[in-house]
Order: sequence, then C-alpha cells, then structure tokens
Amino acid sequence: MNDLKRKTLATIEGNKFKINGEYTYKGINWKGNSIEGLLLNSRMVQAAFDDRNPENDKLWAYQDTGIWDAERNTNEFIQAMPVYRSKGLLALGINLQGGAPGKLSHRNQTWRNSAFLEDGSLDEKYMQRIERIIDAADELGMVILLGYFYFGQERCIKNDDITIIKAVRNATQWILDRKYTNVMIEISNECNVGQKNSQGESYRYIHHLLQPENIHQLISMVQNMSPMGGPKLLVSTSYTGCTVPGNNVVQCADYILFHGNGAEEPKIIANVVNSIKRKNCYQGQPIVINEDDHYDFEKDSNNFITAIENGASWGYFDIQGYQKVPSNWEIDTERKKAFFDLLNEITGSVDLFF
Repeated sequence: MNDLKRKTLATIEGNKFKINGEYTYKGINWKGNSIEGLLLNSRMVQAAFDDRNPENDKLWAYQDTGIWDAERNTNEFIQAMPVYRSKGLLALGINLQGGAPGKLSHRNQTWRNSAFLEDGSLDEKYMQRIERIIDAADELGMVILLGYFYFGQERCIKNDDITIIKAVRNATQWILDRKYTNVMIEISNECNVGQKNSQGESYRYIHHLLQPENIHQLISMVQNMSPMGGPKLLVSTSYTGCTVPGNNVVQCADYILFHGNGAEEPKIIANVVNSIKRKNCYQGQPIVINEDDHYDFEKDSNNFITAIENGASWGYFDIQGYQKVPSNWEIDTERKKAFFDLLNEITGSVDLFF
C-alpha cells in the first residue's frame, strides 16, 4: 500500500475547512452569508450495516427479495454518492458501529452491527465495505466523517481500557495504512449520552475511556498517531442534542461537534454555537453539526439556515429515510428532495470538484 496516491486531502485553516488546498465552497455567498470553509454533510451511518445476530435477519430484509444483503446496501450507497456530490454535499457521516436502525429501540439493542470484535480487532468483511465507501469518496472529492463507536454497540467490545485502546489503535492504523487523507475521525457518537430505560438501565457508555470526562485521552491518542511530516489526522467527538461540549474536548479537538436534535427553534442552534465560541478554551476551530432531525426546508428560518448564519457546518439526519434499515439511498422522498434542493441552492450549483 506504500504507493497509494489519494486524490482528496481534507485540512483545516483557522475556522475553515479546505479540500486539496482550496477553501470549501470558495467565494460562495448565499443571502448575505458566506459558506466558504464550511463542511455541509449528511448522516449516513448505515452505509456499511450488517447484523451479526441472525435472529434479526427478517427485520432488515428488502421487500423485493425478502432477504437482507449487506453488500447490496453498500453498493447502492456508493451508487448514490455522485448524486449527493452533484448537489453540493461535501461530507458523509458513517460509523463503524452504525446507529439505531429503526424497528428496534436504541434502548433494546439486540442487533450487533460493529466493525470491532470482542477483543478490539477489526472484522475484515465489514472493513472491506468501509474501504469501498472511503475509496469512492476519495474519487469524488468528498470527506468521510468516520465515527468509531455508537453507544450500546460498544458493549460488544470487552470492557477494559486496554481493549478499547486496542480497538482505537486498530481502526486508526487501518486508516493510516491506506494513506487516507479524506477521513476525519469522530471517536464516539454522543459521548455524554446517559438515558435510562424503564428498568433503570443506563445507556451511558460502559467503557471508562469513552465517557465524556475521559474521551479527550482517546482524541489525543489518535492525533499523536499521525505520521511525522504527513497529513494530520483530524479528530473530535460528538455530544447529544444541543449540548455544549466539555472544556477537555474543546481544548484538544481539531473541530467541534454537536448535534441539533432537540433544537425545536432555530435560535437554539445559534445559542449553542455562540456558547462554544464564548468558551475561554475555544481556539477558533470549525464548529460542525453532524446530526440534526429538524427540517422545515421550505421556511425562511430553519436549523440548517441558522447554522450557516452563525458560521457552523450543518448535517442532515433523516431518521426515516437514511437511518432506517434497509435504507433507500436515492433522493426518493419529499423530505430528501427538499434538503438537497436547498443544499443545491445554497452551494450555488457550481462545479465543486477539486
């Protein structure tokens, strides 16, 4: 793999993203708001989904065949990626442990969708699907926001610090070995999650190092794995809806993540963004929302527009369209069309290939 030459390099300069040395959406303004340097994205975490629990196979079956097919799922996602790109989308959020796939509550996680095995090693077939997705993104000039852990699914990994460190090192080394330069890492999805079900069981991350007060240690560890003289790995972690990230993360993360879930009014998005910027430890990093289940794309004010007005990147989260398994990766619903139409309008329908 030493002779691999990648086409897409994602970097950060100040509070702006660059691809191949050029600011994203360079020079583009929409209704008086500059979108230069933003990283508009969509949550597509089921793109490599597969469930190791055979009892759930019928839950994920395609209607036309009556069976679940992980390879078909990934193939159809890759086929849709050029269309997303043509509409102005620059980043895709995928995850080595997916997300809640519908039909089963995230509080009742009987599915086992994980690229990690119990000992922290990587599942070869799962990673082959991830590799095809990242390769396709690299060809298209797109960035992959690659999450490592999803709460509940991380419980399939042995619960000790040594094993979780091994898992993080294995995933990061896998990226480095393939010389990917279009991958930005999200250590865990919603590191501060702490919901309880009716039996009082907490869905807080059980691994000590994945909890919010300790997650910065893994961020720093991954950053320090960057090769000397090579491209720097860009690393962060996300928080639950409208949560201002902790100081320990803001101090060390390369970009700041939060989710827009719970922001029933757009002004809440502005409040969170500005609360981050007011932190004494904030160093001017880009602020990225990589999950928001609020739409209203036909209105003059919505969470997407408010994020842009406040200089933050925004991420579309379609829980029924792209999150539920099996996913239809086409732009086939009114909601998807409304998002991509607005995205296309904002980005100016220009040639965005770098």
